[in-house]
Amino acid sequence: MAYKTCVSIAEKTPKKLKQTLAKALKKSDYAEIRFDFLNPNAVPEALHLIRKDLGRCVSTLRPIREGGKFSGNEKNRISIIKLIAEYDPFLLDIEYNTLRKNRNLQRYLKNTDTSLLVSWHNFKQTPTVTVLKKKLLEMKKFSNNIKIVTMARSVNDGSRILSLYNNSKNVKLIAFSMGNFGKMSRLLCLLLGSPYTYVSLGKPIAPGQFSLDEVKSIFTGRK
Repeated sequence: MAYKTCVSIAEKTPKKLKQTLAKALKKSDYAEIRFDFLNPNAVPEALHLIRKDLGRCVSTLRPIREGGKFSGNEKNRISIIKLIAEYDPFLLDIEYNTLRKNRNLQRYLKNTDTSLLVSWHNFKQTPTVTVLKKKLLEMKKFSNNIKIVTMARSVNDGSRILSLYNNSKNVKLIAFSMGNFGKMSRLLCLLLGSPYTYVSLGKPIAPGQFSLDEVKSIFTGRK
């Protein structure tokens, strides 16, 4: 089957980021740049160094409250997000809760025609199907590119998150569960219509994440 991968990259310096990105894009369709792992002052340099590859990159600046590493104030984070948007990445990942509370940012992204990936994470559990469906509908107001990720505490949790694909008409949905119980949902989502799945080059960046070589081996029988 045809499948696509997105390597999550969480480097701490612009130089190392550029090196790892080059390595990732030789083997993967896309890469996710976790800009929140960088010192905020280093983001402009990083953007300049990787500008030619951003057309294949999902760009993320995740705050601590959303499971990321960015510890600065929200005003500064929004300024950096706007800077990233100016480089026109493949997708700019912004949390649903951030967009919901910031109309100024909504207008800016609309005016700049930024390709937006609206994301929502629950690191504690997987809500009911009713709650998940409602969340999906709310997120569709901002973009047709949607990412919903939850923590699986049982096999049923993984099945529940995947049931969202029954309601994903006209939406590019990336939905799966974290943790050991949700690990297979990272693969099954590809069979159900996810545009890609997140992988690592080695050590997982998120709970239950497969490496790029593991996914290639599973789907093609070779690394």
